[in-house]
Amino acid sequence: MALIISTALEGTAIMNTDFSQSDWNSRARAVLPGGGFGNFDPSICIRESRGSRVWDEDGKEYVDYLIGSGPMILGHGNPEVMEAVQEQLTKGLTYFANNASAIELAEEICSAVPCAEQLRYVCTGGEADMYAMRLARAFTGRDRILKFEGGYHGMSADAQMSLAPTRLVNFPQAVPDSAGIPTSIGDDILVAPFNDADAVHSIIAEHAGSIAGIIVEPLQRLIPPAPGFLQALREECTRHGIVLIFDEIVTGFRLSYGGAQKLYEVTPDICTLGKVIGGGFPLAAIVGRTDIMAHFDKQKVGQEGFLMQLGTLSGNPVAAVAGLKTLEILRRPGMYEQLRQTGSTIMSMFEKRLGDAEIAHRVVGDPTLFDVVFTDRDVNNYRDVFAADTTSNATFNKVLRENGILKSPGKCYPSLAIDAEDLALTDKAIEQAVAALLS
Repeated sequence: MALIISTALEGTAIMNTDFSQSDWNSRARAVLPGGGFGNFDPSICIRESRGSRVWDEDGKEYVDYLIGSGPMILGHGNPEVMEAVQEQLTKGLTYFANNASAIELAEEICSAVPCAEQLRYVCTGGEADMYAMRLARAFTGRDRILKFEGGYHGMSADAQMSLAPTRLVNFPQAVPDSAGIPTSIGDDILVAPFNDADAVHSIIAEHAGSIAGIIVEPLQRLIPPAPGFLQALREECTRHGIVLIFDEIVTGFRLSYGGAQKLYEVTPDICTLGKVIGGGFPLAAIVGRTDIMAHFDKQKVGQEGFLMQLGTLSGNPVAAVAGLKTLEILRRPGMYEQLRQTGSTIMSMFEKRLGDAEIAHRVVGDPTLFDVVFTDRDVNNYRDVFAADTTSNATFNKVLRENGILKSPGKCYPSLAIDAEDLALTDKAIEQAVAALLS
């Protein structure tokens, strides 16, 4: 069953294993619930990646706009990142102790991110968000968290409230998205519609004395903030002593060097970072004001105020050197201009092909992170997405994949590895996907 595939990348040849994708899928179903890791579509098993491309276990080649759900902003296997990682591998994989690279990375993050005065590492974005909400509670002595319907903040019980509800209820009631969440969790989570400052004001007016923090993706999944919305959150939090948390796991160092808070010029009290800062390795962080971050330091706040946090791989040196090199490359002149130009080009392809076909749609997001929503109305919040045409979305993405484009059903991540050939293939695939919608 061995198969040789010639690629467009440096003329390399890649040989697949002796097992087909179907074989691997069968093996996965035997040992993995649902046949997968709980992440992307388990029917596809990736064997290898390089630059802007990935290959599945059958040797099928794709232009990759999934990029590991965002971390590979430079593309796969960037030579400079790989060199830095290889050098670190000769020195050790992990220490469970401070290391110079992670300290340097923390210094760089604190110099770049407006709200960042101090930093604490974890391994995943979900961990970071969990600790950020706990930190807001420790700092304020209050219990409730206000979040936005459709906002994704990891897998903790707090975060799994009104993430993707199929039952739309009145605000600020929270709806659990998972089994196994105690009903009492709902008492401490308040839910508002994204981009509705009046709704937030009303909820805070009723519950201000019990709200510890507001957690928000400044660009919620794909939806940009309405003019003045983030500033209104900032003002409400300042007025009522509420901790404003920006979840920048996705947007940090993607929308700009310094994240969405730098781009939108609104500074939260704390934020969470992940994906890009680890350069493809598991690394995330909570960053924020020194007085709030002090709750991680028992000597400063005492036993009653202390927030315990530790992790076997937190601040891992391999992840740290990969992150340092990634950020170094992103600081170079023209990097963000290139990323935005690539994204704008693809957004224009979506607009032209779907517009010429008179298919109802909105291209939603930022040039660094966007997708198509099949709807005839503007998209301002989760309920606008919920009401969109999911059948057209599924067909569109299925045909894109059949034509060599890999992306999630709800996001398109451009990377700095995308070139003119990739863009030409992307446009052709979009043309085929639009034709399928018309057939």
